[in-house]
Amino acid sequence: MGKTRLEAFSDGVLAIIITIMVLEMKVPHGASLDALWPVLPVFLSYVLSFVYVGIYWNNHHHMLHLVRRVSGGILWANLHLLFWLSLLPFATGWMGENHLAAVPSALYGVVLLMAALAYWILQRTIIHVQGPESALAGALGRDWKGKLSPLIYVAGIVFSVCAPGLGMAFYAGAALLWLVPDRRIERVVVQSHD
Repeated sequence: MGKTRLEAFSDGVLAIIITIMVLEMKVPHGASLDALWPVLPVFLSYVLSFVYVGIYWNNHHHMLHLVRRVSGGILWANLHLLFWLSLLPFATGWMGENHLAAVPSALYGVVLLMAALAYWILQRTIIHVQGPESALAGALGRDWKGKLSPLIYVAGIVFSVCAPGLGMAFYAGAALLWLVPDRRIERVVVQSHD
């Protein structure tokens, strides 16, 4: 099976996730700048989640450039990733509406952690199907960012319980870690087109 349908479906789901998140933001009552203050936590939660969806879309896009064929296992692993990402609008909205309270902030971290694990499972499934000598396996190498991120999310979850602001700092730090596209995969894609 080709990868075109997988890419199109994933792109569509990620676009819907972003749309749902922005539609969850309520317009403030009042025309002054002071009216924006109460919705600031909702807006900041949206910005962070938008960045995360963008990171996943970007890295997913690069990773799929290295996929030659799609198996049923890859389809299911991809759906598993999309499931966790589809929970971001709920977690984002709950956290923002409750001004970064402990339990909603911790749940947000759990969703981020599970999405990271689902992405790792998708990578491993692709490598399993294409073999340990595949371009993706070679591009990932030691994958220090992929191994560090779940630890950051766990720290964020733990700190969210007692200091939600600090937990958010961990989540934002992990996003900053991934904000630059993964150059390892880009290099392999460029080399394969030369």
